[in-house]
Amino acid sequence: MADKNGGIKIAAQNKKAYHDYFVDEKFEAGIELFGTEVKSIRQGSVNLKDCYCDIKDGELWVVGMHISPYEHGNIFNRDPLRKRRLLMHKREIMRLAGHVAQKGMSLIPLSLYFKNSRVKVELGLCRGKKLYDKRDTIAKHDADREIERRMKDRG
Repeated sequence: MADKNGGIKIAAQNKKAYHDYFVDEKFEAGIELFGTEVKSIRQGSVNLKDCYCDIKDGELWVVGMHISPYEHGNIFNRDPLRKRRLLMHKREIMRLAGHVAQKGMSLIPLSLYFKNSRVKVELGLCRGKKLYDKRDTIAKHDADREIERRMKDRG
């Protein structure tokens, strides 16, 4: 059941992050999960909307990621909003900590996906947008959508 894009199956995306932030760099990290959480992600019941990453004691944590409890998983279900550890090399984490220490930079999970049966998180090193930047993004998106609709009507 391999996909055309190298065994990658996207489980969730954080579209709001692209609206609120400029993404400077992207990184891939593993995530430490329990079995019922993986089953719940496979069902698609995960929300990345208001989550962010935090670096404490040389470890990378994702905060605010909501994974709904698995329907058939009685006592093994965990708290849906618990902090989850992300798995990266120590030197990568220290490099990211240096970037995040700069004013206005933050680590935001952009997507959650399966890569060869392992759950991975795509992190973005992001800078916040101002209100006028968001308006520009919306205007460009609307213009592109209008052009696309007219091309479809034409042919």
